[in-house]
Amino acid sequence: MDEPVLKLENYAVSFDTPQGEIEAVRGVDLSVGKGEILCIVGESGCGKTVMCRSVMKLLPRIARIKHGRVFLNGEDITDYGEKEMRTLRGNVVSMVFQDPMITLNPTIPIGRQITEAILKHKTMSRKDAKKRAFELLTLVGIDDAETRFHLQPHFFSGGMRQRCVLAVALAMSPKLLFADEPTTALDVTVATKMLDLLMDIRKKTGISIVFVSHDLGAVARIADRVAVMYAGKIVEIGTAEEVYYDPRHPYTWGLLSSLPSLAEENGELHSIPGMPPQLLAPPPGDAFAERNKYALAIDYEQMPPMFKITDTHFAATWLLDKRAPEVKPPVFLQSGSGKWKKN
Repeated sequence: MDEPVLKLENYAVSFDTPQGEIEAVRGVDLSVGKGEILCIVGESGCGKTVMCRSVMKLLPRIARIKHGRVFLNGEDITDYGEKEMRTLRGNVVSMVFQDPMITLNPTIPIGRQITEAILKHKTMSRKDAKKRAFELLTLVGIDDAETRFHLQPHFFSGGMRQRCVLAVALAMSPKLLFADEPTTALDVTVATKMLDLLMDIRKKTGISIVFVSHDLGAVARIADRVAVMYAGKIVEIGTAEEVYYDPRHPYTWGLLSSLPSLAEENGELHSIPGMPPQLLAPPPGDAFAERNKYALAIDYEQMPPMFKITDTHFAATWLLDKRAPEVKPPVFLQSGSGKWKKN
């Protein structure tokens, strides 16, 4: 079996604030295989972006890896400083952010920004770098690349700017790409094209992708595996089919139930009551217990382990303990109900 491109072992990230320590990522074990698309889903503030940015060491100084190890392309980078990370960013791992204007300089032509990214990491002539930039713009679906090469970002639509950012991220042919909610600011049609583009690029280049989103509809379109994150922890992980068609954690039930396709007949959406816990003082048991109508007494006292469902499917809920009462998911999520369908 090939060595994973990314591996996290008992990984935890904290922020030291005037109010105290915030445990943003708590004891995560995760791996991403070569050529795999792993999607990480969950509500805003659950630690998805922090986890990804911490791998690239792109967090503020108040953040620190509390414990655990990070392996990138087989290399232990846990203790790497800024100097070592500069050799990895772009070459081994890249990131596409939610807002393309965070990445793009509004005053510099798109082609020059791609060319400079190439020349910064690779020894080649400017002519060859420009040729590579044309190839990248074509790869990400920018028509008439030779003309648009000379245009500043404001000449492009939001979807095209996101494609340009993707071209910059792919400039050095990295092994791993973090895509942090890249479709959130796009309309449905453009977002769908971006998802198709990511799948096409994976097919052509063999790159591994970690796709971060709270949109389970988008995730269903591209995921090989899905990791559900809540309050800094992975609470369920499995293949896309397992998580969508046989979800086991009540939080996953809640996320799937909130999809528009499962709205009530009057158009009212299902919702998860309450709010995620404050991570200044995480609860001693299951962090989802206060919002979980299926919670058991032990959920308030002890954090559940990851229970094995299949060789690829795991969930951290006491409902999977052999001593727990049988609880079925909402009827519209149960297999054979016919109402829930993956896109």
